[in-house]
Amino acid sequence: MKKKSNNIVLALIASLTLGLAPFLPEPHLFGKIKWVLGGANGMEPMDWFDLVMHGAPWVWLIVEIVRLALSKKKSPSNNTL
Repeated sequence: MKKKSNNIVLALIASLTLGLAPFLPEPHLFGKIKWVLGGANGMEPMDWFDLVMHGAPWVWLIVEIVRLALSKKKSPSNNTL
């Protein structure tokens, strides 16, 4: 169980640092998402790569949270007879 919580902590740290950097004037990921939602006009391959790289820690965090939730759901201590 300790390893799973360590993964979540690492994913959270990566999301808050790498996923949001640079922080000013707005997080880079937010700008890229706005660009894509606005039609992605003028986005080049480097912009898409940048979106994937800044989004990867967030995807990792979501995966770890889902894995933790599923492991708690399957735990035998929840079964009462």
